[in-house]
Amino acid sequence: MTDRDDGAQAVPGRSCPPGYGYRAADLAGAPELIADTLYVIGGLYGNLQALDAIEAMAARESGPVTLVFNGDFHWFDVDPVAFARIEAVVGDHHALRGNVETELASGPGEAGCGCAYPEWVGDDEVSRSNAIIERLAETAAGLPGVRERLAALPMLLRGRVGDLPLAIVHGDAESLAGWGFSQEQVDDPLQQQKIRKWFAAAQVDLFASSHTCLPVALCLDEGDSHRALINNGAAGMPNFSGDLRGVITRVGVTPSPEPSLYGTRIGEVQVDALPVAYDVAAWNRDFVASWPPGSPAHASYFGRLTRGPDYRLDAAVRHGVDQKQKCWYSHLSARVRNPA
Repeated sequence: MTDRDDGAQAVPGRSCPPGYGYRAADLAGAPELIADTLYVIGGLYGNLQALDAIEAMAARESGPVTLVFNGDFHWFDVDPVAFARIEAVVGDHHALRGNVETELASGPGEAGCGCAYPEWVGDDEVSRSNAIIERLAETAAGLPGVRERLAALPMLLRGRVGDLPLAIVHGDAESLAGWGFSQEQVDDPLQQQKIRKWFAAAQVDLFASSHTCLPVALCLDEGDSHRALINNGAAGMPNFSGDLRGVITRVGVTPSPEPSLYGTRIGEVQVDALPVAYDVAAWNRDFVASWPPGSPAHASYFGRLTRGPDYRLDAAVRHGVDQKQKCWYSHLSARVRNPA
């Protein structure tokens, strides 16, 4: 979190407003969302084809599925029809507001896109993200009731699947736009100590997050307790080099009917990263129609949409520095590959 309460000038896109903050302990006493199968859908980014694919995945489950959109379900959907459809579907399920929805609710201000980008993200990308949110805000402002609905969404959610208590956030355990669950930070021993404290304060054994755009999964066992962090990266964009699928998190008391990329068991509950095989050609056509060459979104994202990011699937799985054994499914190595 990068709050600026010292009188220094906020930097749009890099500064995190104080209103984005909360405490991990706020999750401990929160009401629980009870489910047998839970999909955590972070970073849909306005991708209607990914939304269709996720709904089809849920329909193939043997029982009811609880869908939670944990922020940034809007982003590229500047077309009012697409934006309205995303709103309608998300409104039928559970949702948290990400930085995108928070800034849309208030109108872009000194936080820009609200991304709270760290120093390793270049200034040009930050500027383009601020330009994207400005254009998207025009779409939101033209649709009655949208800003009020987005403003009313919570920033965090506590859930329970079987006997597993879990926390669902957009960023990390202290900020809606926090980067504490990013792949750039989770290997740091000091950061792992902080994450252990977040688990204890929240009284959960699983954190499910998004925000940072690249997936990461970390095991941090504590005594006899098996604890895990899973960041799904993006449901509506490619997440791995040469693999054009999105990724969501599934938490369930029964096995997934879909092959997982990687996963773990916590007690009797399975936690999986599931690929979202959406219609890439149709989505890319829609994207270019709204964001043609020369636009800020095209400059920042079109390469990723067509090739995937420079990030290998096997890089997503991490283990605590003092972990005695690997906790992710033993068949992981058979599934770590980058399909063209």
